[in-house]
Amino acid sequence: MGAPILALLMSSLLLSIFIVSIQIRKFRKIGLVVPDYYKPDLRKIPTSGGISVLLALFILYSAVAILEALGYQQLFPPITRLDWKALIVICFFGFFGLLDDFTDVGRITKVFLPFTFSLPLAIELHPNVVFLPFIGLVDFGVLYWLAIVPVYVMVTSNLVNMHSGFNGMAVGLSAIVIGFLLAKSIISGRDTIFMLTCMLGVLLGFLWYNRYPSRIFEGNVGALSMGAAIGTGIVANGFLVSGFVMLIPHVANFLMYVYWRIMRKLHPQDERWRAEKFGKVREDGTLEVPNPLTLKWLLPYHFKMTEKQVVLTMYLLTLVFCILGFFIDF
Repeated sequence: MGAPILALLMSSLLLSIFIVSIQIRKFRKIGLVVPDYYKPDLRKIPTSGGISVLLALFILYSAVAILEALGYQQLFPPITRLDWKALIVICFFGFFGLLDDFTDVGRITKVFLPFTFSLPLAIELHPNVVFLPFIGLVDFGVLYWLAIVPVYVMVTSNLVNMHSGFNGMAVGLSAIVIGFLLAKSIISGRDTIFMLTCMLGVLLGFLWYNRYPSRIFEGNVGALSMGAAIGTGIVANGFLVSGFVMLIPHVANFLMYVYWRIMRKLHPQDERWRAEKFGKVREDGTLEVPNPLTLKWLLPYHFKMTEKQVVLTMYLLTLVFCILGFFIDF
């Protein structure tokens, strides 16, 4: 299995680099760009780079499926039914993110519609037993695929979307998590190896252009696609507990956001809880952020740090929790 996985990983990476380079040129030409608020010159950067992620996945799945039909099954890992279902879920979330990039889909739609996106995958998953810490194995029956799986994937996609904002942060963090999920799946003989390998290669290729200083942003289409890939990789392989551990920094970021929302509701006139989406860059290149109420702003609020330093710190933090999650069976 080692050589086929490596071949698929390298093919995904090279294809991603090629496709993203084309999107950068095209989007610059037609003016689909946004300011990079963490650069002194507010340079304009192409956005919605997740389109390239989805396109690369389509091409990889199609090409390998054709090769399998022609009898070349040994070149790459096989595409299983769960791999196909995972692609459907990723595309649902990706297209929803693309719609959100260019129009306001509304808060209610954002909450309820994505809940249905994971049902094609959920109905394929058996058994419906989940290990809960301090409780043991619990059989949720039909509730597992009707509620637990859709909620888990939906929440994961939004956690990834929220824990972003700096060059290379969301993409790099997602690549780290997916890399550990892939290694864990291979060692334990689980499923969705094809999808995870494709996604890891594609994200590493995208990161080549998205790293500091970014030449393209992933947009909502990219963030939700990455989050959906992580969520499907977790639930399809039964890694609900270990996957949660890997995502603890993302969860912490969400809880900090919830705290901010509550305090802003309770004290609407207090300047400490004012709504601020972006920070600023000082003359020395360090970040000036309005509050410590997101994980990415916590350190630069208390210490002088550059954008690149904060991103590397976020990488290290997620790496620690991914290592912990890697050694948890469930």
